[in-house]
Order: sequence, then structure tokens, then C-alpha cells
Amino acid sequence: MTMGNADRAAARHRWAVVAAGLLLLAACNKPVPLVYPGYAEADYVRLAAPISGTLAALHVSRGDVVAAAAPAFALEQQSEFEGRKEAEFRVRRSQDQLNDLKLGRRPEELQALRAQLAQAQSGLDLSQSELARASKLVAEKFNSPASLDQARAAVSRDQARVSELNAQLRLAVQGGRSNEIAAAGEEVRAAPALLAQAQWRLEQKTQHTPVAGDVVDVFYREGEFVPAGAPVISLLPPGNIKARFFVSQAVLGALAIGQSVSLQCDGCGAPIAARISFMAREAEYTAPIIYSKENRATLVFMVEARPAAADARRLHPGQPLEVRLDVAPAAAQ
Repeated sequence: MTMGNADRAAARHRWAVVAAGLLLLAACNKPVPLVYPGYAEADYVRLAAPISGTLAALHVSRGDVVAAAAPAFALEQQSEFEGRKEAEFRVRRSQDQLNDLKLGRRPEELQALRAQLAQAQSGLDLSQSELARASKLVAEKFNSPASLDQARAAVSRDQARVSELNAQLRLAVQGGRSNEIAAAGEEVRAAPALLAQAQWRLEQKTQHTPVAGDVVDVFYREGEFVPAGAPVISLLPPGNIKARFFVSQAVLGALAIGQSVSLQCDGCGAPIAARISFMAREAEYTAPIIYSKENRATLVFMVEARPAAADARRLHPGQPLEVRLDVAPAAAQ
């Protein structure tokens, strides 16, 4: 059975309708470009010292372009310099004290103790000889018993002196007591920590730029007193410039971190590519009433997008921008 001309025409018409419907459906699913007003914003790096002092040297000026680790400023540091010297002396003194306790007394002192011991031993020998002589004389009735008592007391006295000097000599050879040596060891371990603190305080008086960027502002001049933690200069790294704009709550659901956007500004030339880096969790400009279908349109959320560092130099904080992004048709409505 063959198809007539009328049937063929009707079939072609049906296929044309289906193709038009498919094209319309594809067009409905294409992302819709949206343009939002925004502005350039920046995260400044404010360089400060954690210790106060008079500003002795300022190595940068407003408008300078500086590299990372470049000299920035220095505060007076005489007090910190002297503190480091004191800490160095403490390190050496604590080690010397520990060595002295371990070594015991000096050789000269030991020699003096040995001489005293020899003298005491000679006195003991003499008193013992006197005791033997006194005992013989008392036994032969030549001396009274009282002389024997005196000789015995002299022997006891000299024996005690010899024992005392022997004990002193043993202690002098042994050195300090164990708890004294342990305490001195703790001092030896603590002294380097104090030296490190003094060195850190001295180093903090000289600051270098942590990142490369532009010197936006200088807050102090040489000779002025700078409180601890007060910023002296303000830096703007190129990578810290971003675009900030606001979208409705309907569009917010169609955005994602990392999504591409396009930035346009007066005098910027070609559009600047950027990526969404932040989306606020809370709405702004919200009326303090129960939400209705009408006032939901007033809810907006802050979104931030960051361009590449090379392109960010074309932007200036506070500069008006047009932010172009592509979202699904349902979100654009």
C-alpha cells in the first residue's frame, strides 16, 4: 500500500511540529544571563608588631609596590637587645654553676682540708701518747687520777676533730647534693628558653612584608610611638581583591562555590573572569515581619567572586561593577 501525497504532507507537518517542540524545549533549558550591580572590595593586610616601641625606621611609602619578605619597618630595640645579652649571660652562668656542683670543691680547698686532717691526726697521736704516759704514771702513783681524766678528754677531742675533717673531705670530693645538682640542671634547661624569648622579642621589633602587594597606607611616621599590635602599614595583595554583589533568594539556589562569573567596569577593557568564592548564609534587607509571597522578593544574599591575581590589578576597591552570571531559567524568573 502506497502513501498518498496528502498523507506524506501530513507526516512532514507532524515531524516539523515535533522538531519545533524539541527546539523550544532546548531553548527553555539554556542558562539565562543575568546582570547584577556590584562593587570591588578588598581584604587588606595590616602589618603590626606585637611589642610597642618608637618607630625608628620606615622602609616603605604609600603607593610602593613591594615584594614578599621586603623590609617594612623597625622599632627601637635597645631594651630588647640588652635583654638578649642578659639571657646569654644566664645561659653561661647556669652551666657554670652545674659544673661546679658536679666537680666539688677546688683542688686548693681539698689540699687545705687534707692539711687540716693531717694536723688533726698528729694531735690525736700526741694525745694518745699522753694518755698512755698518764696511765702509767697514775698506776705507779706518781700522778693523780685527775691527770688521767684530762688525757682521756684530750684523746676524745682530737678523735672528734679527725672524724669531722674526714667527713668534710668526703663531701668536698663528692660535690653538691643530688637535689642541688638536679635544681641546677633545671636552670640549665630553662636558660635557653629565656634566651629564645629574648631573641623573639628582639626580632619582632623588625618587621618584613608577609606578602607581595601595594602599600595602601602608612599610619605612623618615624619618631612616633607605636602601641603593641597597632598596624603601621596597610598592604593590598592583588589576590585579595574581590567582587561583591547581591542576588535574590530564588537565584541563590542556582549558584555554587567555584561557579564562573564575568565582571565589567568602566575603563577596565575586556570583561574579567572570576569565580564565586563565598555566599552568605543569612539574608540582608529583611523586613521584620512574617514572610509572605510578596516580601520574599526583598530578600537578598551577599555573594563574593574572586578574579585571578593578574586580572585583579585592573580593579580598585569601591569601584562599581556589573556582574554577569548564567543561571537556570526557573531561577531567573
